[in-house]
Amino acid sequence: MLNRYPLWKTLLVALTVIVGFLFAAPNLYEADHALQVSGVRGAKVDVETFDRVKSKLAKQIDIKSAVLEDGQILVRLKDLDAQLKARELTTQLLGEKYTVALNMAATTPSWLEAIGASPLNLGLDLRGGIYFLMEVDMKDLLKTTRDQMVVDFKSDLRGEKIRYRSIRWQPEGVVLKFRDEAAADKALSFLKTRYAKINLRQLNADPLTIRANMSDAMLRETKLAAVEQNITIIRSRVNELGVAEPDVQRQGEDRIVVQLPGIQDTARAKELLGATATLEFHMVDQRASSGSVPAGSKVYQQREGGSVVLYKKVMLRGTHITGANAGFSQQSSQPEVSIKLDAKGGNKMSEGTKDNIGKPMATVFIEYKPTGKVDKNGKQILKKIEEVISVATINDRLGRNFVITGLDSPGEAHQLSLLLRAGALRAPIQIVEERTVGPSLGKENIELGATAIAIGLVGVLLFMLVYYRGFGVVSNIALAANVVLIIGVMSSLLGATLTLPGMAGIVLTVGMAVDANVLIFERIREELAAGRSPQQAIHHGYDSAFSTIFDANITTLIAAIILFSFGAGPIKGFAITLSVGIVTSVFTAVVVTRTLVNLWVGGKRVDKLSI
Repeated sequence: MLNRYPLWKTLLVALTVIVGFLFAAPNLYEADHALQVSGVRGAKVDVETFDRVKSKLAKQIDIKSAVLEDGQILVRLKDLDAQLKARELTTQLLGEKYTVALNMAATTPSWLEAIGASPLNLGLDLRGGIYFLMEVDMKDLLKTTRDQMVVDFKSDLRGEKIRYRSIRWQPEGVVLKFRDEAAADKALSFLKTRYAKINLRQLNADPLTIRANMSDAMLRETKLAAVEQNITIIRSRVNELGVAEPDVQRQGEDRIVVQLPGIQDTARAKELLGATATLEFHMVDQRASSGSVPAGSKVYQQREGGSVVLYKKVMLRGTHITGANAGFSQQSSQPEVSIKLDAKGGNKMSEGTKDNIGKPMATVFIEYKPTGKVDKNGKQILKKIEEVISVATINDRLGRNFVITGLDSPGEAHQLSLLLRAGALRAPIQIVEERTVGPSLGKENIELGATAIAIGLVGVLLFMLVYYRGFGVVSNIALAANVVLIIGVMSSLLGATLTLPGMAGIVLTVGMAVDANVLIFERIREELAAGRSPQQAIHHGYDSAFSTIFDANITTLIAAIILFSFGAGPIKGFAITLSVGIVTSVFTAVVVTRTLVNLWVGGKRVDKLSI
């Protein structure tokens, strides 16, 4: 019988629309302004900390709720003013050992969360994103590069068996002093061959001295490489966060802009992106006695208290770490981090430990923190914090895989493994500006975008109702289902973010869905005009219009895929919305309307169609 679907097909279409509505439903619940507090550098957020924060805020601010979950405090507040005031009070209360960050906390009912439904991620031009402006510390980078030059020169000259008196950094550059002129000449010839981008010259006044400076080309390359490597590592860290459509790009010579749209855990983002943690491995200087520090060694503070004297020479840096996973020791059940090195790092560790079996080796955790002070150029001064987190005896020659211990908690082990897995920054960075976008411009954008969608939708609904009458009602129902499905699919897609261009994509797909219905309805009219019965006209109208609808939409879909592949930021957001809209509009314009028409007139004796 013409225009009749079996019951299972009708139920399947209905189920699809219902599921789409359920996944779109979380967007009906407006997110709360919130404050998120988490501990850093071993600090723990416990019940006592929670009580202090809650008590402090409750005395001065009207808070909605406060909970302690997974070692983090989440305080929900009524508006932006309360949120900003809460951050100020909490920061004063807890100090620098805690991260206090702004957040937008979802209010999705638990029964929707149980089926995996969540609200749309919104772009920075809407509500729910965070903006960081980060600055690379070039001063520290150049110091590290110079220190590495000294280490490399010493190692290379020893390898060539060229004897030198001293190699040290001075304000005028790296100064190499030799015992005789022959050694100086041999060293100059060798180093010029090995280091083409370093300016090396033998002093006329003192032939036993060679001075080395980085060339302008090397300076530029070093700075550029540091920024680019930091960008790569920050992107890797953002991926660890699972942020949708992040935007990480260079700004000027030494700054990086990071935009995280739709993020829910801003405290973790701020801690992870702002941290410059890495590891260094040093041998313990067992020559040190009480009150004396041998030359070439330095006193380091231990995290659990006390101090230890280590050789200044770095056995291995964190830049060679390719993998890190948190776990528990099988022997002591204490938290530990399993480290995996690259081939070069494995060779260094192997060479460094083969002659030191039975001796203690220390793991030094290094972090840069802003001091709140600025230098003469207006840049924030960073404080270098070095802590020994582990001193362990080398029981065997180490290679590319080994374990570090001495961590305070599983949370700290997880955070350290995350930082190391995401990569060690080439140079320290600091967050010089943090901005949460949403309550002002973002709210206005949401309202204007929603108004545009509503006006467009109402205009189209009225046109279809007036022009196509009964079939216009069918089209309007399908059109509403289309919008619901777009939002439902976008909400359930990991990595999908709605931006202002994405809202434009929704408006565009509304028009495209109507266009498909217009094609179908006009074909039905043509079939009726040709003398076919109403049932035959419906059947042939849908069949003949489908190929045209498919061809028109597949070409648009190809364009959207290209936009997604080569675009970035808002362009990619528009492409995602457009792609989803094309699929849902074809489904609703063809399948949903056909189902509704079949339920309305299918299999019935109809003399005239309301079209």
